[in-house]
Amino acid sequence: MSLFTNATAFLSARLLTLRDDRGMSTIEYAFGSLAAAALAGVLYMVVNGNGVVSAIEGVITDALSNKPG
Repeated sequence: MSLFTNATAFLSARLLTLRDDRGMSTIEYAFGSLAAAALAGVLYMVVNGNGVVSAIEGVITDALSNKPG
């Protein structure tokens, strides 16, 4: 075989490998899980922040201190 034939066969095999999309769903699930974990972390930080806790305490305090008229 000539060098050109070997190179062509090698490149053809590599192109077929690149076109193969087996395992793509696994990568998609991994990125989806990573995005969900990041969103959960952000929501945890927001909910435990001083502003949200103060707002919830204010709503509860107002609800308990108001007397029916």
